[in-house]
Amino acid sequence: MTDQQLALQAVSEAQGILNEYLQPRPHDNERILDRLVEVLERPDLVVAVRRLQQRSSL
Repeated sequence: MTDQQLALQAVSEAQGILNEYLQPRPHDNERILDRLVEVLERPDLVVAVRRLQQRSSL
């Protein structure tokens, strides 16, 4: 999977989690935050985003 694909997949997952949060029902806010952190701090994603940032600064 390319860096761009990894980033897009993570954004899509994060959007899904946020969409659940926005639904009008009771939430476990701590669990929602934990899920977002799990998605956005995946080691492969962190490395991919770092590479994308480096490429865009050239």
